[in-house]
Amino acid sequence: MSDALIMTGRSLRLSRRNIDALITSMALPVMILLIFVYFFGGAINTGTQYVTYVVPGVLLLCAGFGSATTAMAVTEDLKGGIIDRFRSLDIGGAPILTGHVLASAARNLLATALVLCLAFAIGFRPSATLSGWLAATAVLLAYILALSWFSAAIGLFVRSPEAAGGYTFFVSFLPYPSSAFVPTDTMPGWLQGFAAHQPVTKVIEALRGLLLGQPVGATAWVALAWCAGILAVSAGASGFLFRRRTS
Repeated sequence: MSDALIMTGRSLRLSRRNIDALITSMALPVMILLIFVYFFGGAINTGTQYVTYVVPGVLLLCAGFGSATTAMAVTEDLKGGIIDRFRSLDIGGAPILTGHVLASAARNLLATALVLCLAFAIGFRPSATLSGWLAATAVLLAYILALSWFSAAIGLFVRSPEAAGGYTFFVSFLPYPSSAFVPTDTMPGWLQGFAAHQPVTKVIEALRGLLLGQPVGATAWVALAWCAGILAVSAGASGFLFRRRTS
């Protein structure tokens, strides 16, 4: 655990020095929120105030943009040879990867706080109770951790930071064919099945219901099950790939 915390501090310091990537990962969700609310919101009927509808989806976009940084950072470590140096100091793969994941979670939580502050400023008024906020935070954090481990696995799988950024683009794209910006029943029939049942939609629906104080039924548990499954597979794949790349 002490090694993991040291590696987390290292990853956070690297993020602080890479100002361009840090600003981009935080500015893009803010710009998307403003674009959808002010450019498209008036033309989209969701049955509720559009800023209230769209915020959960933008929060997941934050995690998607932040995951690209995680994948590229892991690839940079492998490419630069620093992992060999760490291993010579008897630091295993688990602390190194955990450090990247925890740093990713910290960056994403900061971006989430920034988006929420802006959302409140432009009219977002959730009606969640304290328990609702805690449950929504748990679901969002589970998604961030799952996506961060998935991005770490991508960073170990590819051979260059550019390729890592390209692969994580597909992850960042997933909120679009979901209920993030429009109800899924407004989509073409051939797309509705995928949009309604993919994991991002389940997480968004859980967040939306919890933040608005609406009953979510089993949706929150389904969302957590998706996150747990993605996390378990990604963490296992990361361990396998790390041993394969460093053996």
